[in-house]
This record gives sequence, C-alpha cells and structure tokens, in this order.
Amino acid sequence: MIRVNFSHTIHFCRQCGVSVEHRVPDDGDTKLRAVCPACGTIHYQNPLNVVGTLPHLGGRVLLCKRNIEPRRGFWTLPAGFMELGESVAEGALRETQEEAGADIELEGLFSLLNVVRVGQVHFYYRARLLSERFDPGHETMEARLFQEHEIPWEDIAFRTVKETLEHFFADHRSGRYGFHIGDIS
Repeated sequence: MIRVNFSHTIHFCRQCGVSVEHRVPDDGDTKLRAVCPACGTIHYQNPLNVVGTLPHLGGRVLLCKRNIEPRRGFWTLPAGFMELGESVAEGALRETQEEAGADIELEGLFSLLNVVRVGQVHFYYRARLLSERFDPGHETMEARLFQEHEIPWEDIAFRTVKETLEHFFADHRSGRYGFHIGDIS
C-alpha cells in the first residue's frame, strides 16, 4: 500500500501566521502534521471529495468535453469538488447542472474510487436523464450522449471516469446495477 504524506504543503499557521513545524504532535497522534510552535494549533489535511454523476438515457451516457485544465479537451463525467455545506448527493447534482446543464434524477451511489496518491475520493451517482437538452457551463466545451461503442476511450480525462464507465456498461449488459468500490494507484 502506498502511504503519501501531504503535511508539507502547509507552511504557515492559519490561526496566527507563524511558520509551522512538521512533526508528530505531542497529543498521542502518530502522523506527521503541521504544528504551530506559537499557538499549538495542529493542522490536519484530509482527502478532497470529488462528486459527480453518470447521467444515462437507455444505453447512452452523457459526457462533457472539458474546457478547463487539467485535461482540457478530454471527455469526463460531470463532476467536481464537493463544497462545504452540501451533501455528496447535493454536490453531484450541482456539478451536473454547472457542467452539463442536464436535468437528472439520482438513482443511487454507483462508484466510490479512492485516489490515495492525490488525496481524493471520487463518488459517482447513477442518474437518469429527464431530457436530452443540455446547457453546458463555462467549464465544458460540449456535452453529448454516447453509446458504448462511440465512447472516445483514448480521450477520457481521468481513470476514475473510465472505470466508472466500464462498470456501467458491464452492469447495463447484465441488467443489474451494483455498487463499485476500488482504489486507483
């Protein structure tokens, strides 16, 4: 298993502005943390949650062509970072509206993929499209439906998206949709 230490990305205390020390805190913790020597604040860093949907209509799925970095010009599912004050489902709905302008109904959590090396957890909901009209936001060049054989597999932006799509089409062929958990190394 790969263990990544992200504690060195914090340089100054968010409470008082003093340069932090990177050490194991004296409170019984076992991990290297950013600790303020002046006020004693321990700065914890936690994974970021990426939330999104796998919008589908029949056997077709909605993909968005990215208009922003990273991976500008590549195809992805509508997704992005979860915001404070929203649930995973609310974030997935918001991201789908912002990136694709798609009208959807959530059907259930479909995949959860850990991307440990970059400190992220990706959550994708299966979502039934209620319309074939899309109004993509500024982060998206184009939003359109694809059948499995039309997917631009070599131009998929992220491995989490590719794996989620592969699970969807396998489940679609079997007629049973599961919940898929995995690690991306």
